[in-house]
Amino acid sequence: MNEVTRRSRMKAERRQQLVRAASRLFAERGFRSVSMEDLAAEAGVSGPAIYRHFASKEALLADLLIDVSEQLLEQGTTRATNESPFDALRLLVAFHTDFALRDRDLIRIQDHDFANLAVEDARTVSRLQRSYLEVWVGVLRQIDPTLSESVARTKVQAVFGLLNSTPHSASHRDTEATRSILEAMAMEALGLSPVR
Repeated sequence: MNEVTRRSRMKAERRQQLVRAASRLFAERGFRSVSMEDLAAEAGVSGPAIYRHFASKEALLADLLIDVSEQLLEQGTTRATNESPFDALRLLVAFHTDFALRDRDLIRIQDHDFANLAVEDARTVSRLQRSYLEVWVGVLRQIDPTLSESVARTKVQAVFGLLNSTPHSASHRDTEATRSILEAMAMEALGLSPVR
């Protein structure tokens, strides 16, 4: 491995360390209660090292929320292209349930700290999340074309509320049991039985 490649890999790893540290600390304490020094200590780097990756704490918050929103949209769009709309919806429910169980910190950060984003970053996150919601709405209306867009949107938003409340309500001691319950409830909330 040449020196440039090694340095690039180390830089990417350091950046990921900072992102993971920020995710943990912002979720536990809230964005306003975490200093750059706290982030550096949690990531095991020097304070100035953070600024080689992020211009500010706000930039780090934006990176977290924009990145997860892009991933949801990309992965959701991939699942929505399944051959059967019902299968696509089942895959979307399973995917978002997985996200809610796996990325609890990011959901907490979105809930508590969205207001701390810069205006342009907040617009970007909102646009990505609206697009993700519309992926679900499109699939749901393929299954039931009689649903109006507003009713389909309300159903999907209710499912997001159900699944995204998991970090605040479920103990996660039995993840598989929690997953089964959530997926069944989500499908029922969308007006569909879990198995077809």
